[in-house]
Amino acid sequence: MNRTFFLTILFMLLAPFSQAFGEEEVLLDLSEKVESKIEKNNIIEKSEKVKEEQPKKYIHEAIDNTEVEFSIFDNLLDTDKSTEHPFKIEEESLWGKIYKMKVERTSIPTFLLKDELNFKVDKAGIDRLQFYGAYNGNIGSLFTGADYDTSYDFNIMEVGVIGDLKDKNTDFKLQLNLKPTNDRSYLQNLFTDVYIMNTRIPHHKIIVGNSRNQVGVDGGASSYTLPFAMRSQIGRTFGNTRALGIRVVGDYPYVDYSLAVNSSDRFFQDFFPGAEFTGWVNVKPLSKVQEKYGNLVIGGGINSGRKHTDYTVAGAYVGYKHKNFFANAEYSIADGYNGVDISTNKASGFYTTLAYKITPKLQILARYDQFDPNREFANDNRREYTVGFNYFIKGQALRLILNYVFCDYENAEDSHRIIMGTQILL
Repeated sequence: MNRTFFLTILFMLLAPFSQAFGEEEVLLDLSEKVESKIEKNNIIEKSEKVKEEQPKKYIHEAIDNTEVEFSIFDNLLDTDKSTEHPFKIEEESLWGKIYKMKVERTSIPTFLLKDELNFKVDKAGIDRLQFYGAYNGNIGSLFTGADYDTSYDFNIMEVGVIGDLKDKNTDFKLQLNLKPTNDRSYLQNLFTDVYIMNTRIPHHKIIVGNSRNQVGVDGGASSYTLPFAMRSQIGRTFGNTRALGIRVVGDYPYVDYSLAVNSSDRFFQDFFPGAEFTGWVNVKPLSKVQEKYGNLVIGGGINSGRKHTDYTVAGAYVGYKHKNFFANAEYSIADGYNGVDISTNKASGFYTTLAYKITPKLQILARYDQFDPNREFANDNRREYTVGFNYFIKGQALRLILNYVFCDYENAEDSHRIIMGTQILL
């Protein structure tokens, strides 16, 4: 059926209406519109055929072989919902959300399933619950002279829940450590953070229960944000513990502090072997101008108490961060200490760190770390030189770690260690 025949039939059908209105121009005007519409459709059809025949144009040309070879991964997130295939990731799916998640801050922990594991409760005085899990493990290769050894260590295997009570000023935290140890029973090692926190007083948190003990900066830091695979020697010797008691944390623009009165027990091994005081104060002189000049922190503190014997650890810290650059240094001196182990040794140590973010995801860093396990004996200093990098795939929530450590011990053979670690926060 050609175009002329179609128009003739159309005119015949519309002729009675034309006579009724007495306007023959209607038919002429309609014929022109139909003719124009047909031509327009033909142009669109021809244009679509030309598009299909032409090769696809990319936004930019590949400039090296690496980009070409791995460009297939750029299309892993498939937005074409009409075609199903085994490797497709839906944008609205859980894995699609994780894939699209953008995390810029690495100074605080971020959790991959923070939205999916957040629940409104509204029962038993609880308003909301947030569940989480954490894993950190590494493969270590140790070279000592002609000896070579490889091991895999579970640094972190934890699950926990934080809750918000209905009064909006009280929260709680329960964290379980699933990692077994040979030094303590499983139950002694199971409960880590078990406390209630109140924030009714402005700029303050009052914490009652078992919480992290602020013995130094590195020793009191969260395990999820450590820059290296291992803490410094003073951090892992004097600190990295929890204590049962009451703690007050204050946070102001130019100063923050943590003051605690605790039981000197560690890991629920003794009922109440003695009491201790732990205090730490930081001064932040550039707080109001840190966007321009960076953030400077100068701090110091003490941990002193009695657990069958007296112990005192004092320390000082300075840290500076500006844009992608970070540097810090910490010194601690002990007349006995109560860390993971109790000791009467007069020990001391110092470390300093330099770090720089080459990109938002890639950070290079180095640390010099010196420790004297007993100042009453000579020639027993331990020096560790560490270099490495962190690759923040999704901030601290998904992170890769590579460290090389050279251990120069005066009373032991030198050794080399390569550590490759992975961290996942759910």
